Amino acid sequence: MSEAQKVSPEHRMLVGGELIEADSGKTFTNYNPATEEAVGEVADASAAEMQRAIDAARRAFDETDWSTNHAFRTKCLEQLHEAVQAELEELREQLILEVGCPRLSTSGPQLDVPASEAFAYPAKLIGEFAWETVLPDAVSMQGNLDCRRIWREPVGVVGAIVPWNFPFEVTSHKLGQALGTGNTVVVKPAPDTPWNATFLGRLIAERTDIPAGVVNVVTSSDHLVGEELTLSPKVDMISFTGSTAVGQRIMEKGAATMKRVFLELGGKSATIVLEDADLGTATMMGMGACFHAGQGCAIQTRMLLPRSRYDEGVEMLKGLFSAVPYGDPQRPDVIMGPLISAKQRDRVLGYIEKGKDEGATLAVGGGRPSGDEFAKGYWVEPTLFVDVDNSMTIAQEEIFGPVLVVIPYEDEDDAVRIANDSKYGLSGGVFSASVEHSLAVARRIRTGGLSINGGAPYGADLPFGGYKHSGIGRQNGVPGFQQYLEIKSLAWPAA
Repeated sequence: MSEAQKVSPEHRMLVGGELIEADSGKTFTNYNPATEEAVGEVADASAAEMQRAIDAARRAFDETDWSTNHAFRTKCLEQLHEAVQAELEELREQLILEVGCPRLSTSGPQLDVPASEAFAYPAKLIGEFAWETVLPDAVSMQGNLDCRRIWREPVGVVGAIVPWNFPFEVTSHKLGQALGTGNTVVVKPAPDTPWNATFLGRLIAERTDIPAGVVNVVTSSDHLVGEELTLSPKVDMISFTGSTAVGQRIMEKGAATMKRVFLELGGKSATIVLEDADLGTATMMGMGACFHAGQGCAIQTRMLLPRSRYDEGVEMLKGLFSAVPYGDPQRPDVIMGPLISAKQRDRVLGYIEKGKDEGATLAVGGGRPSGDEFAKGYWVEPTLFVDVDNSMTIAQEEIFGPVLVVIPYEDEDDAVRIANDSKYGLSGGVFSASVEHSLAVARRIRTGGLSINGGAPYGADLPFGGYKHSGIGRQNGVPGFQQYLEIKSLAWPAA
């Protein structure tokens, strides 16, 4: 039995409470990026199906009590959490097949962690959140003594546009917080990885009491079908995770209808290894650039080493990158599988050539791996560049592949300058023998999150997002919950 035969994917969309095919009957193929094997089909929607989904979400928000019934929303999110837990192994196999993510990664952010938190956390927060704030009475402009309140209410219809690199993680967190705050949602998954979203659609339709139209899942091979969400006046907010270029287009196209936007975009994050750091630990963490083949916006892909320890650190990194366990994502020992597509593989290889052309030293990797295991699939070797200047293309642009660039620095001020010399500001790291020293340097780095001595700033209760071109808003935590809410201020004469 092939791996594809072991799973039970959902090829239908969820629109208006029903699992449906595309009106045209068209489907598109889902491929395993490790083997290039066609593993199944999924409905290929047109703009017409997207408009039906938008209309269904609009009706569900305007005509039901979903937006105001806190207890019911809590119950429904708890049902969805339980349904996901019951199907965890099915989701795991589907993700490995369609994403090409290593099995090891599914025990963390790719599946197990969001499955445990993404719906349970907002379900709990519904009962704890300050939906109403009572302010002290105050004298109004008319001279009256007024009672004053602040109410927090859902934004309305949310268009959730999801990338292919961590699709279940992103979809579940968007859904959990948007639904927890009382919004209705239309999910548009990436065409490279549609199954996890359609499977969630099936669970919602069959195992929860979530009303028809509250959640809709529309799959399409055409990216412009997703743009219907950005253009529609019936959609109040776009929650997007993906590239900065697409995020900018969403802002531009959404301006006509004054869309609220949450944008979690790209990164080019730097790890600063201070002179007193444990170099062995810090360089070991540098292998994180190869985790899931580097296909993560928050992965730290620049490593800054002090001149005084540069040669020592480079030798350690060469040994580590030469031994990165990669290959078949079904293997339990690998940290790195394939790139998602031939297009992405060729893009990464193009950046590697650019690095060589601009004078960086290619120390490890840099090509497509040889051997029968890699004859099929979208593979790039773990790649290490040293003697990199921060002005080079490979130090400034997001490669989204298993490529680490190593940059020397003169002193601490120089390290901070280099780390901040980027249009991005999503993540980063600092290593020092002293936590206090690491924290002092962290305060000077302009990013939305920082790992201190290898810590992992991640969880449903921890806001995630970036500065500068890395986005607007935060996913998760109370700030993430709040971004799906409007604020209404009220006052009336005291009795």
